[in-house]
Amino acid sequence: MPVRARLVTAEEFAKIPDDDHRYELVEGRVIRMSPAGVRHAALAGQLYMILRQYVDEHGLGVVLIPGGFKLAANPDTVREPDVSFIRRDRIPSSGLPEGFWNGPPDLAVEVRSPSDRPSETREKIEDYLTRGVPLVWFLDPKKQTVTAYRRLSPPVVAGIDDTLDAGDIVPGFSCAVKKLFE
Repeated sequence: MPVRARLVTAEEFAKIPDDDHRYELVEGRVIRMSPAGVRHAALAGQLYMILRQYVDEHGLGVVLIPGGFKLAANPDTVREPDVSFIRRDRIPSSGLPEGFWNGPPDLAVEVRSPSDRPSETREKIEDYLTRGVPLVWFLDPKKQTVTAYRRLSPPVVAGIDDTLDAGDIVPGFSCAVKKLFE
């Protein structure tokens, strides 16, 4: 009989020693992620700065880079979007938790890395959507596009000459796509 690997809980996952690698917990299995490249980090940082400035000015919530979200239990799933947003009305009066946020962000952003396989990217985006993330943005540095995903809606691709809009998730926020790729 094959030996089944023991599944890891979110609490155990949080105690993994820092070894300068990124990990996610997917259905109880620890998945090591390739280190992000410099271009990847620059794009995530650029979006973070633009989005954070808007969110702070309008008191809409918090923008994280990165942050862990416990999306499922038994078996546990903890994802870490490159950039994320949580609405102010979802943040408890006691503030943000020390550990993982219990539940989905309102916006999850993933930046394509050279090592990303399309099948893994599609799986991650679908996982976000089925586990309650209302809006997922996927930034592709090679194509200079941002694809917006919403559950039960076709993806919408914004090119370099388009404007990125967060709709009702971050009310009033919009940004020229080219500004992200400068």
